[in-house]
Amino acid sequence: MISQGQFIPRALFCLALFAVVVGCDGPGSVNPNEGLPPEEALSTIEGLEAATQGNYKRLISTTGGFGYYSYNRHLFYMKEFAGDNISLSGSTTDPLFLSYTFGHTKNQANAQNLWNWGYQVIYGANRVISQVDAGQSEERDQLLGENHFLRALVHFQLVNIFGRPYPQGRDNLGIPIRRAPDPNKEVSRNTVGEVYDFIVEDLKTAVDLMNQPKSNAYASQEVAEALLSRVYLYMEENQNAIDYANRVINSDRYTLIQDSTQYVTWPTRPPEENPQTIFALKHTEEDDKGFGAIGSMYYSSPEGTGWGEMFASKEYRDLLNRHPNDIRSGFIEPKYKRDENGDIVRENGEPVLQQRNGYPVYYVKKFTGQSGVVTLSSPVLLRLAEMYLNRAEANAKLNNDQKALQDVNTIRKRAGLSGEALYDQSDLDGSLSALDVVLQERRLEFAFEGHRALDLWRNGRPMVREYPGVHTETNIAPGLNTSTSPPTQTIPADHPRVVHFIPERETELTDMTQNP
Repeated sequence: MISQGQFIPRALFCLALFAVVVGCDGPGSVNPNEGLPPEEALSTIEGLEAATQGNYKRLISTTGGFGYYSYNRHLFYMKEFAGDNISLSGSTTDPLFLSYTFGHTKNQANAQNLWNWGYQVIYGANRVISQVDAGQSEERDQLLGENHFLRALVHFQLVNIFGRPYPQGRDNLGIPIRRAPDPNKEVSRNTVGEVYDFIVEDLKTAVDLMNQPKSNAYASQEVAEALLSRVYLYMEENQNAIDYANRVINSDRYTLIQDSTQYVTWPTRPPEENPQTIFALKHTEEDDKGFGAIGSMYYSSPEGTGWGEMFASKEYRDLLNRHPNDIRSGFIEPKYKRDENGDIVRENGEPVLQQRNGYPVYYVKKFTGQSGVVTLSSPVLLRLAEMYLNRAEANAKLNNDQKALQDVNTIRKRAGLSGEALYDQSDLDGSLSALDVVLQERRLEFAFEGHRALDLWRNGRPMVREYPGVHTETNIAPGLNTSTSPPTQTIPADHPRVVHFIPERETELTDMTQNP
């Protein structure tokens, strides 16, 4: 694999932490690919639209022209690779290896890039927010609301990478809050509580401002409400999580995909064709990153497109296979050995799996195949199933077990399950709680989408890997017990490496306190 370290971000040379200007080459035009327009252009609807589109674009583009990696690629990997649904099949010089093994470093390139590019989105949103007054027109209010949403979204994403889970204490250090495009403002880390309060404030403002039912590639009132449901769930404000989930569910803008074929092939369609998608980072063919795409690590085509080095873990497959009719197994593709004629090799009548470094190959197909392009997808950030399972988790914590199980069963029925595969009150005993049921369903439903590790840690539960993977073979992995077979890695909720280090360059420039 190509080392990400060779793609040295231009931001390290031309940007201080918040001195995020239009680009190293100076201000551009209203073309979103050229950066934000000058202030005078923001006085026009066309300029506001271009500036806002530019802020969306920063979430998916290779900002600054260095390499083919992007903000959203780092985000998905850093969130998902900390979990137990995936198994890396070999070492790599890409810093995703450090996120996967928990061998974090203070100069980790993906953390530095995520930080830089995230604050570029925030700076861009602040440029618009600082220049536009509410109440001038519905069109302006909509665009202003979209920028409040984007600013809240990125603060939320960053605080969950660099700050400890909210239930572990509001006073833990989070990330710097940026309310204005002021590169000279003194930089310091706000607390996790302060960051979450700011996110809620921004999202509520976005809800009040947005007034147009845009496609799910853009923010809308329902998109902001969906994120509020997740934010409140993470804050353990459970009734608020339920209320905002209800708003989205009852809006009737979204529907669960009931057809099994349509469901397992939704990654192959653009977001506008997926009725379950609330908000996705839309990619077109010109946005495809090839070997730098999210899906590249999870899948390799017969022609060799994609790295195909990160597999579905044995533990996840075993959980999924408890019910063979679960249509979510369609997102996992075993790769079988083939003979010189292209036929599957069999032993004792059973197909033989291909292996990589001794690990059986089980590809993941949640980020591949859009418009027939192997590495193209539009990663989903919010979808309707989450609203049901947010509501289920919140109800479980409010001791409304029956309501929690009803929502879990709604998702399980959509997954093709019935009869004994559904839950009722009699299933809950001293060894299984409603919260256990909900968290297991979240694991099944949102596998590879970046939820799992934080779902465990924010609920005070350890992340335990009791399955093969390269994490068992490295001396940089913390929490490894080599006396078991295979070795077991355990990262408890209070472990220091639940969070990444603040990029070293930022602490050196600003004297920000580093994570322990």
